[in-house]
Amino acid sequence: MLNVRNADITDFEQIMGIYKYAQDYMIRSGNPKQWGHSYPDTDLIKADITQNTCRVIYDKNGIHGVFTLFEGKEPTYEHIENGHWLNDKPYITIHRLAGDGQVHGLFQCTVNYCKNISQNLRVDTHADNLTMQKLIEKNGFAKCGTIYVRDESPRIAYHWTAGNLSLVD
Repeated sequence: MLNVRNADITDFEQIMGIYKYAQDYMIRSGNPKQWGHSYPDTDLIKADITQNTCRVIYDKNGIHGVFTLFEGKEPTYEHIENGHWLNDKPYITIHRLAGDGQVHGLFQCTVNYCKNISQNLRVDTHADNLTMQKLIEKNGFAKCGTIYVRDESPRIAYHWTAGNLSLVD
């Protein structure tokens, strides 16, 4: 059974190994631009851990996944093109989800964990990240438009809200 907990600095090496695996997977699967081999870097991950925004997904055999969870307004979500968010209520944002390739259900576990915290979840992904797009859509998120991350590259923006039974086109 998969569980989620706050990451600790003692998890750092395992977390970086998971991100390395995810970077290689994305490159092999036709998504070389989203992270390459440089994102996320060690300083960012250490900051995520220190700020208590980094979560690890684990079972009895160890850590298998990692993600960052932000509460409050995400600056890159302030402007959305070709659509709109489902609502303007407070939300949490899932960022930097990655797995070690050993277990299935990491995204589902992440979503379930987040739904226990908030009735509004947002996430985004690169147009070339077909794996993540399928997982996001399978878990009831509505495609809402395009946002731009800090380096000004576009991302597909998704939103899930409790009680939303239909997807926005």
